[in-house]
Amino acid sequence: MLGEYRISGRRASEIAASVERAVGAGELSPGQSLPPMRELAGDLGVNPNTVAAAYRTLRERGVIETSGRRGSRVRLRPASTARESIRVDVPPGVRDLGKGNPDPALLPLLRDALAAAARHSEDRPGLYGQEPVDPEFARLARAAFDADRVPDGPVAVTSGALDAIERVLAAHLKPGDAVAVEDPGWGSLLDLIPALGLRAVPVALDDDGPLPGEVERALRAGAKAVVVTDRAQNPTGAVVGAARAAELRAVLAAHPGVLLIEDDHGHGIVDEPLSPLAGVMDSWVFVRSVAKAYGPDLRIAMLTGDAVTLDRVMGRQRLGPGWVSRLLQRTVVHLWTSGAVDAAAVARAYGLRRDALVAALAERGVEAYGRSGMNVWVPVPDETGAVARLLHAGWAVAPGARFRMAAPPGVRLTVSTLAPEDIGPVADAVASATGPAPRGRRYD
Repeated sequence: MLGEYRISGRRASEIAASVERAVGAGELSPGQSLPPMRELAGDLGVNPNTVAAAYRTLRERGVIETSGRRGSRVRLRPASTARESIRVDVPPGVRDLGKGNPDPALLPLLRDALAAAARHSEDRPGLYGQEPVDPEFARLARAAFDADRVPDGPVAVTSGALDAIERVLAAHLKPGDAVAVEDPGWGSLLDLIPALGLRAVPVALDDDGPLPGEVERALRAGAKAVVVTDRAQNPTGAVVGAARAAELRAVLAAHPGVLLIEDDHGHGIVDEPLSPLAGVMDSWVFVRSVAKAYGPDLRIAMLTGDAVTLDRVMGRQRLGPGWVSRLLQRTVVHLWTSGAVDAAAVARAYGLRRDALVAALAERGVEAYGRSGMNVWVPVPDETGAVARLLHAGWAVAPGARFRMAAPPGVRLTVSTLAPEDIGPVADAVASATGPAPRGRRYD
């Protein structure tokens, strides 16, 4: 069952560490079965409860999964194997369209904003015991939420959107709980969920976001939380429009005890209107990051939600990092108030590149998706072959395996660095590498 590897240890922590080391080293493969608890206890000469505790620890860490009579096995994608490791080494001379970064030319210069934040700190230095959220940051963030009809709630600040989502999930869920997530979806989120000991339930989507029937299926199957990307969904560019939002709210309203997390991934870089889902659930959070519009290194996200959830998140944050640097918060305040980013112009810039690539691919018989944001998703029959052929043609793209669970193969191209003269050559390379894909609006 385990080949040459022998699990060792006398205590639960030692047994768990032995399995985790083997998974990390590749000596235990994804999907490989572990011995029944009583059998392993006999081999090790320990109480079966000790092995049960070790297996429980491994489940909570996202290393293994247990499925009734099938027993325990290594997860197909253990938490110790990040999707980010599924990448393409880009040799010299190859253009990289796989990293998902914004166009540096569209990001604001930070010199004046950082200087303004430093001057503010000289007059009012940040000290222990102060409120974790800068008052002006909170006021401006709340005003922006109000303008987009996000329901009223307190404002918190975290170190990016993923930090916010992790804190919210941890505040509500326990190991073993299921979370409904978009498929294909954000690879970092798909890594985070098993790392928290949670179980991801894939939800298919189309250009308008998650399919209501798929969300209903996941909730009826016991999902305790659902994560929805409102705009510029990564990797497909989907947008939840008004009609789809109404359908999803009707589904969610029938499950008021489920936790709703909305990620407005496209804030500041898209011109599609927001259609928030919040307002029908008892527990909800709405998250916005400044990464795409103002720069990933700022590491700031703002969130609002119901009072109980925000209180839990901020209370736990106080016991860890305490707060997100108020210097960074004041830097973002200056960027907002000085108009450092013209969101409409940024949206146009990405839209022109994205739409041009989707249209060029369509002319070559290749179906591609990219309704908003900076990414284009291309279904392919052979993902590994397509990535390899594109690399040979001089273009590195992101393998779809970084974003998929049950969805079929695809590749993601980030258009942020493409110039008009690049569109034709990229489309030619993709068409040559992939061949025509089946037409249709769903990604499953």
